[in-house]
Amino acid sequence: MARKLTDDLASLVKQLDEKVGANKDKKMASFVVILSEDPAASEARLKEVAKKEGIKNIPLTTFANADGPDSYKVSKDAEVTVLLWVGQTVKANHAFAPGKLNKDGIKAVLDDTSKILP
Repeated sequence: MARKLTDDLASLVKQLDEKVGANKDKKMASFVVILSEDPAASEARLKEVAKKEGIKNIPLTTFANADGPDSYKVSKDAEVTVLLWVGQTVKANHAFAPGKLNKDGIKAVLDDTSKILP
């Protein structure tokens, strides 16, 4: 989940898209949700990014509330939250403050996908 679609987030999504594609046989899946008070504008931006980055394996969606669903308890301080889970068990949780998702953060998320792949 993210509150803003940045270049670093687009890079993470592209790399995750490739990883999902390479692990379809292991039933790896992913999705992106942009939390927004203006979901139409966010949807248009998501379409641009999907086309530019060639996203094929990850649905890109919006949620019409910048706070996210109440039951998810998304940190108000996080610009990007990445959850990796198997079944209903979270195996890794990465929350990035505004401007803090960078190459090291992207690498940490990608490295943690090993926790969800059999």
